[in-house]
Amino acid sequence: MIYKPFGRHEVNVSSVGMGTYYDPLWIVTSRIGLGRGWAEKLRALREGLQGGMNLIDTAEIYGSEPLVREAIKDYPRDQLFIATKVWSNHLRREALIRALEGSLRRLGLSYVDLYQVHFPNPRVPISETMGAMEEMVEKGKIRFIGISNFSLKQTEEAVHSLKKYELASIQINYSLSHREPERDLIPYCQREGIAVLAYYPLAHGKLSLMGEKLKPLTEKYGKTPSQLALNWLASKPNVFPIPRASRSEHVRENLGAVGWEMSDQDRKELEKITGDGG
Repeated sequence: MIYKPFGRHEVNVSSVGMGTYYDPLWIVTSRIGLGRGWAEKLRALREGLQGGMNLIDTAEIYGSEPLVREAIKDYPRDQLFIATKVWSNHLRREALIRALEGSLRRLGLSYVDLYQVHFPNPRVPISETMGAMEEMVEKGKIRFIGISNFSLKQTEEAVHSLKKYELASIQINYSLSHREPERDLIPYCQREGIAVLAYYPLAHGKLSLMGEKLKPLTEKYGKTPSQLALNWLASKPNVFPIPRASRSEHVRENLGAVGWEMSDQDRKELEKITGDGG
């Protein structure tokens, strides 16, 4: 596994992580202790951990925090980078603190490395939310502050609302076939040293199914379409793809997405083939 600094911070994070949003049925059934495919998902997370993936992303609403707790229980805490999120109806100060305590309890942790606002809430001033976040950093409950699904304007508001600490990251939909963030948000994050967690890095599996179109590149590098797509993201400064970890074989494939490089010409060719017009 290849590790990169997380934003401007002196902490090394695996260049490919693991996401734990599964599906609506999982969310519903996990609430009553019947998470579908628990054992298989647990094996997938452990496969990634054994391969050096130390970044795991979850959220209070996903229903996967207890699963993450089970996966990480035998690993040294300082070798892990655990990220979770607070839902948009918990962004008032007191609600956020209660939500964080709930996440910590479900994760079996005394702190999380990254606490993220899952979605902005126009009814709650971002300054109140960021103030509560900073308070939790002061108390040692979180290390870094992040946001998710924010526009550029909303991101700037979050940055300006922070008084003591920097915004560490933003999580967005970003892949070879969804490059809209490159218009403004990605350049802003690169300038400001804000890490980008890329969800849907395989475009809901669309990029995994482009074997015929990508045959010249897959044969040249001996890699799968998914590995090409993840490598494209992971090789970008400050970008961390977090493909879903649901099956061990998929995680093993994802582990093979780093440790090698495409030529600039091949990267451009990959972009051309997989773009909206590809």
